[in-house]
Amino acid sequence: MHGSAGSQVEVVPAEQSQVDRAYEQLSEEIIRGELVGGVHLSEVALAERLGVSRTPLRQAIQRLTLEGLVKTTPGRGAFVSELTLSEIANLFQVREALETYIARLHARAGDRSEFEGLRADFEAQQTILRTARRIEDHIDDCYALVARMDAALYDGIVNPYLDEAARAMRRNLRRIRQIARRTPVRMAATIEEHLAICQAIHAGDEDQAAKATAAHINNSFHNILGVIAADAGIPGTPR
Repeated sequence: MHGSAGSQVEVVPAEQSQVDRAYEQLSEEIIRGELVGGVHLSEVALAERLGVSRTPLRQAIQRLTLEGLVKTTPGRGAFVSELTLSEIANLFQVREALETYIARLHARAGDRSEFEGLRADFEAQQTILRTARRIEDHIDDCYALVARMDAALYDGIVNPYLDEAARAMRRNLRRIRQIARRTPVRMAATIEEHLAICQAIHAGDEDQAAKATAAHINNSFHNILGVIAADAGIPGTPR
């Protein structure tokens, strides 16, 4: 729908629906690794495959560019951003700053009962993993529990600026977590680390909650580096 002369062009609902649909589809394909880093995003091919017009597709690509999932080069077009070591390190720096602060906020909150329930569930999952023949058989349950923990940490954010920063960070983090899934042997440690965070938050210990969160993030980061080093054929890198 067009406004008066000099005004901005409004996005009509049908077109906005196409923007959202293209954005969600492309972001999921990038996060799941179906569209790998360096792949050129051809507007013609994508518009046809996704069943959208090129204008809303461009707007979807602009959103993905703002979130860091896509990089646009003048004269060359849009490409799926590559996960370089530098970018992963930068993301984990932001993650540590955000999540340690968020853990502190929850530890000082009046109602911490949700984390008591999560603590019990992580303890139960820890027991299951200790007696399991194959950790791989329990990976989906573990990730579902970790997702509940993430929801508890992030869904209660009331600061809109913190929420916006956290959402952008988490979307990029999901992409990196696909790498972590390739090392199921670390899942037992991951559950233990989340349990420590839950215990500290439920106890109202801000410093310990931040410390446990930072330890988990640091361990996750080094695990990712280990996977990347192994892929590159670098021997002796700790997992």
